[in-house]
Amino acid sequence: MTTAAATHELTREEIQRFENEGYLGPYTAFSPEEMEAMRPEIDRILQEPHRTCLKFNGKPVEGHQGRHLDRRLVWELCSHPAIVERMAGIKGPDLVLWRSNFFVKQPGDKAIPWHQDRAYWPIKPEINITAWMAIDDVTVENSCVQIIPGSHKLPLEHVPTDKEINTFDKGANVQGVDLSKRVHMVLKPGQFFLFDETTLHHSEPNRSNKRRCGLAVRVTVPKVKVNHAELYHGHKCVLLRGEDRYGLNEMAQPPLE
Repeated sequence: MTTAAATHELTREEIQRFENEGYLGPYTAFSPEEMEAMRPEIDRILQEPHRTCLKFNGKPVEGHQGRHLDRRLVWELCSHPAIVERMAGIKGPDLVLWRSNFFVKQPGDKAIPWHQDRAYWPIKPEINITAWMAIDDVTVENSCVQIIPGSHKLPLEHVPTDKEINTFDKGANVQGVDLSKRVHMVLKPGQFFLFDETTLHHSEPNRSNKRRCGLAVRVTVPKVKVNHAELYHGHKCVLLRGEDRYGLNEMAQPPLE
């Protein structure tokens, strides 16, 4: 299932494309058959409370958040060489996994507004690369992520949204952005794409009769400070690759089971 790391190295052309467009992919970490075999356990994890008792505002965190900290399978999804080695080609050899979350959209679920992730995160400086991995088939009909190439170069204000139709309470002001350039990130189970912390993206309501589940893998570098208290009580980072020469963040070891 895991191939040599060298096969996952980015070419100069891919690195340049990421710098120009703010995203890369799709790539494959797992085959659809491998993901199908893992999906029953993933579904069980989504229904379970967090083993490390992560809490937000005194309440246990839902089962979609930070499961790389307490379930080995989720850690293995996040740390697959197909993801990590490509990230290293962009952000360097030392990488820190600071967050993961499953995005689950059931049929009829609301849109996620156009946004740049940097507007929501307690990290300084705002350096991040995300891998978004498909757990289910991800199609236009069941709300694949849409991306605007080159939008990571645009400083966009984030403003309140209409909560009747959106999941997030704020999103980017996209006046003047050419949304016709959107790219639909249609993925097979086990495929993923990479994008920048400032790449403009969103997803529409799930208009199908099928669930859309994806795993977002959030990675930064050791010189970035994570404000753990703004995430969850008990939150920690995990060294994903290389060394941590800064010691700025509370660190955990990957789960064993």
